[in-house]
Amino acid sequence: MLPIPLLFASSAVGVYASIKAYKKIIVKKSQAFLSNADKQALEPQTKKMLTVTSEDEISQLEQETNHYLSVSSVALGFAGAGILFFPPLTLLSVPISIYAALPIFKAAYKGITEEHKLKVAVIDSVAIIAGLMTGYYFIMAFSSFIYFLAAKLLDKTRDTTRKNLVNIFSDQPRFVWLVKNGVEIETPVDELQVGDIVVVNAGEMIPVDGMITKGMATIDQQALTGEAQPDEKVVGDQVLAASIVLTGQIHIKVEKAGVATIAAQIGEVLNRTTEFEMSLQTRNEEMSEKTVLPTLATGALALSTLGVYSAVAVLSSNFSEIIRITTSMGMLNFINLASKKGILIKDGRSLELLNQIDTVVFDKTGTLTLEQPHLSQIYICNGVTENEVLRYAAAAEYKQKHPVAKAILQAANEGSLELPEIDESQYEIGYGIKVKINDQIIQVGSHRFMEVEKIAIPVEILTLQKNSHEQGYSTVYVARDKQLVGMLELHPTIRPEAKKIIQQLQQRHLSTYIISGDHEQPTKQLAEKLGIDNYFANTLPQDKANLIVQLQQEGKSVCFIGDGINDSIALKKAEVSISLRGASTVATDTAQIILMDKNLTQLAYLFEHAKLFENNQKSSLASAFVPGVISVGGIFFLHFGVFSALLLYNVSLFAGVGNALLPLIKGSK
Repeated sequence: MLPIPLLFASSAVGVYASIKAYKKIIVKKSQAFLSNADKQALEPQTKKMLTVTSEDEISQLEQETNHYLSVSSVALGFAGAGILFFPPLTLLSVPISIYAALPIFKAAYKGITEEHKLKVAVIDSVAIIAGLMTGYYFIMAFSSFIYFLAAKLLDKTRDTTRKNLVNIFSDQPRFVWLVKNGVEIETPVDELQVGDIVVVNAGEMIPVDGMITKGMATIDQQALTGEAQPDEKVVGDQVLAASIVLTGQIHIKVEKAGVATIAAQIGEVLNRTTEFEMSLQTRNEEMSEKTVLPTLATGALALSTLGVYSAVAVLSSNFSEIIRITTSMGMLNFINLASKKGILIKDGRSLELLNQIDTVVFDKTGTLTLEQPHLSQIYICNGVTENEVLRYAAAAEYKQKHPVAKAILQAANEGSLELPEIDESQYEIGYGIKVKINDQIIQVGSHRFMEVEKIAIPVEILTLQKNSHEQGYSTVYVARDKQLVGMLELHPTIRPEAKKIIQQLQQRHLSTYIISGDHEQPTKQLAEKLGIDNYFANTLPQDKANLIVQLQQEGKSVCFIGDGINDSIALKKAEVSISLRGASTVATDTAQIILMDKNLTQLAYLFEHAKLFENNQKSSLASAFVPGVISVGGIFFLHFGVFSALLLYNVSLFAGVGNALLPLIKGSK
């Protein structure tokens, strides 16, 4: 009788520890995903929604699993008490076991009639009925208990994205300034109508798709278009929700609001693709199903040759529940180890799929390059020095927070330049910035800003600007007292770790690609500089997903790494999707894996981690199948019975749990 309590105790402890570990990981994931600034930015209602979603909200499926797990534990309690203390108590477990088995019977029936599959539930159903008919009440109660423990753990390991992350609208503005009869009125976004006029100031996010009717502004559309270079917008230009006004103030006539905006439509596409993701089965579930027919056939053979008790023993030798438990435990442990390395794995299936990847596709802006460019060149004219031009630009930009301003200020700090004080009363922002410094008017901004200010630009500077833009570089003009004194050229900043990471991936025989909305020449130069094999340039946001599909149709298995709203559908299409922490909310919502250190450093480790995971999973499968085969062989040739099968079940369980814990043991060392 020793195997029964030992089996129960070991299984319960192992699964309980796994579930507790999983919950701990999930809480850490939710907390790690949102920075303090993100949390403060959320409205109270959104905060409440996040808390409910990540901690309290339980799906209908999970509620059902929890219910039947409780019922099966009662049946197991009665059956165990009957064996140990008062035998009639065992009979009380029978109707409870039958009730607890209803979902198993339903799953078997559905698999046969609707899915036309012999699922593992078929074996469980036959085993439960046969076991109860032959008096194995404790064993059947225990089998149901293990079944629902496994189901609970599997529920936890499936896609948790919708429960733990804020959706695309979490950082959208809740209120806007609506212009009515010449007066600005604070109004909820969901009350806006087509034709309304809203005002958006510098530093604010645009809440609607529409057309500018008044003002001018420099707008960051990187989250939607992937382009790092800010775009200048004037009256008559179109603007999109989720883009940010860097400088200036604009009045926008609402054309689309709420769910009709481009950003919302992308979110809706993602919602529709969720069903596809949820329909995928893990490799181990599929493998378990492949054992059903052979097990039933072997059980029938045992019934006809050895009798009903041997047939029950054969059915008890299918260790599919052990496969589900131990492989899930292993998955959770590998997820836990990855989190300690700064890698958030939201879907364990991605660890399996990484081993099939042969092509890695990088989005250029924000992934291979940093958001902030760097000052590369200063062109001067009209008798000033490079340091003077940089001092003027840095003094004018010192209040600004956009990437171009940060790049200019960084260059001034690196040059140890002392910035002059500006006259606050003469500080004006439009397409550019106009300030007064030592009784001199300094103007810093774009080519269009210089035209508006009627500042002449020498032909040689115009030629340099044209060459710069063809290379994908940004330029900033600096003028003093209506006379141009210089132009700053800013280059994209390549991530310092990028080249080494590319080399490591290629050493693993992975093909590499860049997808970029930039022109051909700068994209080609970046590919050559990093040693990337292939590139796609001039790519529109909506075409990125099509390129991923194109590569898949060529027989490639694709891992896509991106960080913008425009990357989200491509992230969904790829076999494995990766984003960086700090990327757009929808990108990190969509990606299966997030690099929490905001860089690519851990990418090579991730692929190696996935390989170790695959080896661990194979060992877990072997630890279940080998004892199962020994058990069946023993039944036919050595007259093993049900209790011998349970003993081997114990061996299999301990071996599988030990193998699942192995990565944690190695990690601690």
